[in-house]
Amino acid sequence: MTAALALATSLMWGLADFGGGLLTRRMPALTVVVVSQALAAAVLGAVVIAMGGWSEWGPQLWFAAGAGVVGPVAMLTFYKALAQGPMGVVSPLASLAVIVPVGAGLALGERPGWLQALGITVAIAGVVLAGGPELRGAPVQRQTVVLTLVSALGFGAVMALIEHASTTMAGLFLALFVQRVCNVAVGGAALFVQKKRGVPALPAFPEGGGRRVVVAALPALAFVGLADVAANGTYMVAAQTGPVTMAAVLASLYPVITALAARAVLQERLRLIQAAGAGLAMAGTVLLASA
Repeated sequence: MTAALALATSLMWGLADFGGGLLTRRMPALTVVVVSQALAAAVLGAVVIAMGGWSEWGPQLWFAAGAGVVGPVAMLTFYKALAQGPMGVVSPLASLAVIVPVGAGLALGERPGWLQALGITVAIAGVVLAGGPELRGAPVQRQTVVLTLVSALGFGAVMALIEHASTTMAGLFLALFVQRVCNVAVGGAALFVQKKRGVPALPAFPEGGGRRVVVAALPALAFVGLADVAANGTYMVAAQTGPVTMAAVLASLYPVITALAARAVLQERLRLIQAAGAGLAMAGTVLLASA
């Protein structure tokens, strides 16, 4: 059960990242984050009302709020690091986010068996290699490395926080709603500051064309937001029903999904090191699932 839910998480996170990456080619990354999360918050709000989820309000939602505040910061530092590049360094470093929830699980007393430990090691190595690390070329700016490590810490913190945000199904939707509201609040504030500094919030098209681009992309933006929500939900359940170390590693296979989606849709060819990484990630998955 844990393995299946965590793999579903990696699938949805991978597709959400792929969709978000495509959208950022047409509009500012911060706009993609805010609009997609606002659409997801609207859907979740309706679900919470329908399920009577407000009855689950309690102090555990501070974990959801914390994840909602950290999430946009992680996304923005990640996008900024990608803009500075090279992507072949940024992507594998960002995947080190898995260390945070795995470390939290070990600190809380989880002790994986030798087969699980082997699976975790193999899967993490596969995720890093699947990003296609560049072993040659110009040196990477120190700021890029710092931004990437900050984003990895942020993504890992979201995974570690969100698993403690609810214990019931109604509470799950309420926690996801609170997380999304905080995402929109933080992202919206950053967007407002960015606009005050003269950076446009809409694509650079004249005479309202930028707004039409965003409206036309609403279905895709909704998919990105809802896929991210669903991934957070399945991860919460996976982390609560099984070892956090297993759930975190399997959920962190999303870079492999993103690479495969780019191969299928954009016809991007996988480098040999990426193909090897994908194979290792799958081998680690098998070991973890069979443990």
